[in-house]
Amino acid sequence: MNQTHIHLLITHLPIFGSILGGLVLAHGLWTKSNQTKIAAYNIFIISAIGAGVAYLTGEAAEDTVENIQGIAKNMIDEHEDFAVFALVSSIILGVASIGGLFLTLRKSALTSTAAIVILFISLISFGLVARTGYLGGQIRHTEINNSATTTQGQGGESDDDD
Repeated sequence: MNQTHIHLLITHLPIFGSILGGLVLAHGLWTKSNQTKIAAYNIFIISAIGAGVAYLTGEAAEDTVENIQGIAKNMIDEHEDFAVFALVSSIILGVASIGGLFLTLRKSALTSTAAIVILFISLISFGLVARTGYLGGQIRHTEINNSATTTQGQGGESDDDD
């Protein structure tokens, strides 16, 4: 297994971790369960680590695909540029979750307030990492790229019938 494989595997962790952790945290807020909040914070921390690994293995993945026929360099660059925002949001979410974990374990009066703020951060982070994943998917998965549609008529027949 090389860095490209790791990149392709790990990139899904921050996407699913941020939304799953957000749902778990929302449930923890709803039920007023500190154990559930702690579980959400752990998901966010693991997701932030995954985002860091994904970012660090991105250059190797770029080196692997940049010379494949049909790969547009501008798509790689757009994905890479947006990944910085996703990484920053994931780091903020992870650090905030460490803070939330500390406040929850200390039974601080700020536990619920911190959880609400962290939930908001997780939603923003989800949007950013999901967009980054979408842009990354367009690099190789032409079936999700709108510009890859063919100019065929209905039923898959060619329009140039003579």
